[in-house]
Amino acid sequence: MTRDFRTKRSADRGASMFTRIREAILKIPRGKVATYGGVARAAGFPGAARQVVWALRQSHGLPWHRVLAAGGRIALPGEAGFEQRLRLEAEGVRFAGTRVKMAECEFAFRSSTSKGKLKGDCSKAPKRPQK
Repeated sequence: MTRDFRTKRSADRGASMFTRIREAILKIPRGKVATYGGVARAAGFPGAARQVVWALRQSHGLPWHRVLAAGGRIALPGEAGFEQRLRLEAEGVRFAGTRVKMAECEFAFRSSTSKGKLKGDCSKAPKRPQK
């Protein structure tokens, strides 16, 4: 019996892909959001937005509500989409109609090894003037 090493390598690569996607999702802080494509790029797999969706469906304990479709759109239908919006609003994420204000609330990943940076203040509380 011979072993196909290509299959093993591709299975290992798939496992590491989803591990890296999960790690990227865990970097998104409370009150910030990222797109499926942004998570895929941060994990080192540009163009793998569908795999981000798959990883979210297969993993428990991830902050799934912080990952959105392009342009800040909630892509989940029905009650799941309503729950996602409620969770985001509870974290202070701001909306413009049905979309998240991405200019204020998007989390900017630095690289696959760093923690990322915050783009703007997304909280609903007005800023106090500095003295």
